[in-house]
Amino acid sequence: MSIKIIGAGLPRTGTNTLKQSLEMLGYSKTYHMKELIVNPEMLPQWLALENGEQPNWDELYDGFEATVDFPAYPWYKEHMKRYPDAKVIMTVRPFEGWYKSIESTILTAGPQTPLEKIVMMIKLAFNPRLRKVIQCVKLAKRMIFQKHLQGKFADKAFAEEIFNKHMEDVKTYVPPEKLLIYDVRDGWGPLCEFLGKPVPEEELPHLNKRENFKSMLKDLMKGEMV
Repeated sequence: MSIKIIGAGLPRTGTNTLKQSLEMLGYSKTYHMKELIVNPEMLPQWLALENGEQPNWDELYDGFEATVDFPAYPWYKEHMKRYPDAKVIMTVRPFEGWYKSIESTILTAGPQTPLEKIVMMIKLAFNPRLRKVIQCVKLAKRMIFQKHLQGKFADKAFAEEIFNKHMEDVKTYVPPEKLLIYDVRDGWGPLCEFLGKPVPEEELPHLNKRENFKSMLKDLMKGEMV
């Protein structure tokens, strides 16, 4: 099965909503960070991309027709080379909302207090799967905060420059006829028109809000898809 949709949007720009929407439109399975956390044995494939190597694409995307969010978005160009017929969707949102969302979710994912860290260390000692999941989370933080944002997320003005530069880079690289710049607040219309799909009767799902991120992550780390 080949990837038909490549998501180039940054995390926390409506990517989980896009995942669910694409699946409702018939794209059988859409890869998202959730998939990696639930199936951390796929981590070596992503580490290969991080190291400038080729993953086993067929194994990585077995059964999938689309990919959004991290871990794929940093390598949207590599995905386009592998799947030249795929369309690209870049989810967008205003910077202020994105910055606050990243700050209160991905940035603080994992134990924060001394007690939480001790509890996590105990769990890690007896749970090999959890150790793999933590490596997946570390990859996300490394790619997003250290590489993409160059370790300067706290510098809000710099973060905004990177935020805007990513969008400009995508618009420059992707042929316009293959690219949809999509704000999920615009509903089904632009998405369905771009994909040539009829508009569903159901409303566009709006998922993964800041207030339920931690509970969602907790379930995912247990291996429960939500």
